[in-house]
Amino acid sequence: SPAPVGMNFGLVGYVYGTGNVFFDKSLPVEDATGVLHSVTLAYVRTLSVFGATGKLAAVLPVAWGDYEGLWLGEPASASRRGVADPVVNLAVNFIGAPASTLQEMATYHESTVVGAAILVKMPFGQYDSGKLINLGANRWAFRGRLGGSQKLGRWNFELMGELWAFARNPDAFGGNTIDQDPILAIHTNAVYQFRRGFWGAVGYGYGEGGQTEVSGERKDTRQINRRFGATLVFPLSPRNSLKVSYLNSLSARIGADFDQLAVAWQYRWGGGL
Repeated sequence: SPAPVGMNFGLVGYVYGTGNVFFDKSLPVEDATGVLHSVTLAYVRTLSVFGATGKLAAVLPVAWGDYEGLWLGEPASASRRGVADPVVNLAVNFIGAPASTLQEMATYHESTVVGAAILVKMPFGQYDSGKLINLGANRWAFRGRLGGSQKLGRWNFELMGELWAFARNPDAFGGNTIDQDPILAIHTNAVYQFRRGFWGAVGYGYGEGGQTEVSGERKDTRQINRRFGATLVFPLSPRNSLKVSYLNSLSARIGADFDQLAVAWQYRWGGGL
């Protein structure tokens, strides 16, 4: 959604997840389940990108979790604590959202907005090739996203398509290399604005792809995932807001099958506020 240029957002969030909650979705682990906790620190700044509204975000997750599963048919368990791979994301709304000051936003009327984003996940998280399960993936990952929204009264209807691409993990467990095919996904959301800053949303997503190759051997790991999500954002003051979200895997073949609950506090400053 559009915001005044020069505004800053600081966010601290906590996420609780159960199920197949690995940070690395290419692991050759069978029947794996776990409980994962993470605390996320994030910073976002709004920009003018050739006259359009842009947002630059940096995210650092710190996580701890316990896992159980099968490795080569034998029961195995693991516990991990540390920093996961950080993320940088640049998004630009190039149609329907001109870069504006806070004063200009007062007369802005949202209608159709189209934007794109590029996300980079960097391999700087905790990783040990002698361990099968890690918080870091030891590879670069990239996500390109194109989406649009249409405002109708208090409602916003959104549709987004995205493509994940992955570099090779050259030093995986057991002296292997891991390559993974791209994952193509589509999302749709319905957002309802109760009042300024107070909104709720429900969404559905479908993703497919991501088959892995371990040291040149193709595996039967093609993913087909369907997910449902819900979000509620409540303003505590002009600068502070609270966000609660839930994500559920309706069905999954091979891929991440989990339930996830997140709570985040956001503080904003600058941009003429």
